[in-house]
Amino acid sequence: MPHQPSRRQVLAAGAAFALGSAIARPAAAQSGSPAPLRILVGFPPGGGTDAIARTLADKLKDLLGQPVLVDNRAGAGGQIAAQALKAASADGHTVFLSHDHTISILPLVTRNPGFDPAHDFVPVAGIATFVNALALSGGTPARSLPEYVQWVRERQGGKGNVGVPAPASVPEFLVKLIGQKYSLDLQAAPYRGSAPMIADMLGNQIGAGIGSIPDFIENHKAGKIRVVAVMGNARQAAVPEAPTFAELGLKGFEDVPYYGLFAPAGTPQAAIDRLGDALAKVVAQPDVKDKLTAMGLAVGYMSQQQLASRERAYTQAWAKIIKASGFQPQ
Repeated sequence: MPHQPSRRQVLAAGAAFALGSAIARPAAAQSGSPAPLRILVGFPPGGGTDAIARTLADKLKDLLGQPVLVDNRAGAGGQIAAQALKAASADGHTVFLSHDHTISILPLVTRNPGFDPAHDFVPVAGIATFVNALALSGGTPARSLPEYVQWVRERQGGKGNVGVPAPASVPEFLVKLIGQKYSLDLQAAPYRGSAPMIADMLGNQIGAGIGSIPDFIENHKAGKIRVVAVMGNARQAAVPEAPTFAELGLKGFEDVPYYGLFAPAGTPQAAIDRLGDALAKVVAQPDVKDKLTAMGLAVGYMSQQQLASRERAYTQAWAKIIKASGFQPQ
């Protein structure tokens, strides 16, 4: 019969194992791989922002010499991800890839968003600008904005629903202005991100949607939806056939939104500079630039100071538009 150790022997062996583990852990931490960089994304996988984040992550991991993870915190137009950034440690291991809606627009349309970009965040760097666009589903017979207006007026009794990726967003205000311009009763139908909105467009559950070109471009090229008008002061290389809203007589949407990375306030400047330098190298790589351009972005690196200036100017411009619309923060 095998010898059975005594209770005292078992406890002694357990204590020795625990002590050995405690000694080994710091050594493993010192010799192991570095802590990962986490990129928060405020929208679900499959959308434009998620695709951009994964493109950046794939390149940053080699330049930074550390794992880079995309952390989707979808919901409330990026508000959940922004709150997660505010709660994160300011140690240089967490950043937030965001466009204009969460950083510039949400604080203007929400009474208590749970974060204040001016105090809770610090810009890291910008990577691109982009434009929002009006797209029509495959089941909508119109092939242009004027044809869509005529179709709504004649076939829909002057009423129509237009999908938007988030409530109280730039696309929602654009829906209102299009309705006012053409004397139509257009209602914005808010979704939790662009992916479910586009899914409904592909299924002909909704006839039109307004979102970013990066969200629409793949299905537009496949002929499943049609981009018929874009924001900005010039036509976009990704969809050169689509006129600007200004060309169609709808002015006031020439200022274009941005994509940038933000870190928690208090993040060491050295960490911000390190990541900013890496981003500059990433967006300068021809394959990355080509990929992001194909998504509908106007790729252009913005330093920390340039992104901060861009964000302030954009926020001020939209504060005037939102106030003039009579919208009351919810």
